[in-house]
Amino acid sequence: MALPVVRRADLADLPDLLCFMEDFYRGEHIPWERSRFEQALAPLLVDDVLGLVGMGGEPDDAAGYAVVTWGYDLEFGGRDAFLTELYVRPGLRRAGWGTAFLDWVETRARAAGAGAIHLMVLHENAAARALYEARGYAPPPRQLLSRPL
Repeated sequence: MALPVVRRADLADLPDLLCFMEDFYRGEHIPWERSRFEQALAPLLVDDVLGLVGMGGEPDDAAGYAVVTWGYDLEFGGRDAFLTELYVRPGLRRAGWGTAFLDWVETRARAAGAGAIHLMVLHENAAARALYEARGYAPPPRQLLSRPL
């Protein structure tokens, strides 16, 4: 069995990404609006100023995707990263893809000068939590609060 390979996604991957996103958002209980998310995703596929999208597997048989976006926080020395989405197709889970995506994200975040990577995971998603915790991710000392604008 070949090792999972993650590559930088581009505009040609947009249709597959949107299908994956719809499934991911359904599982995360996030309202899905295809046109809204397509508009938000497209800039990440052509320029890395805001972040990056990784695509796993071959273009004709993709395994999933990961999205990392850039932030800035003095506590972490400037640039930080947020792993906003990591999705692996259900039939390919527990086959090394989650680890491959985390390797890809962490390598690119380090190369971009990020001092930390943040992520959110549903409390009930024990498999994802176990993956992240095994890699050293832990709850921050403060609680994240958000306000949609």
